Amino acid sequence: MSSNVAQNYPYGSETEAERAAAVARAVSEFEGLGDRIAAEATPLGAPGDGEGWWVWVCPADGFTGRLHVAGYAQERHAVYTVCDGCGRSFLR
Repeated sequence: MSSNVAQNYPYGSETEAERAAAVARAVSEFEGLGDRIAAEATPLGAPGDGEGWWVWVCPADGFTGRLHVAGYAQERHAVYTVCDGCGRSFLR
């Protein structure tokens, strides 16, 4: 399997509370991340009962960080994710 294909498969999942906490930690750790999310993404609706959010491995920081859903991309039809390890954003 090529790395391009592998990077598109989720690593795991998390609850809404876990997702919100991970994004809040990343926003507090990386300067300007909150402003970037506000400018580039629209807010999420709450998942249905028993549903959660996917988590991906970050391809940019040596595969140590995890990508958490922070909203929906304004410019494209995609989920807007942020890395808790490097603070970069990605579309999924």
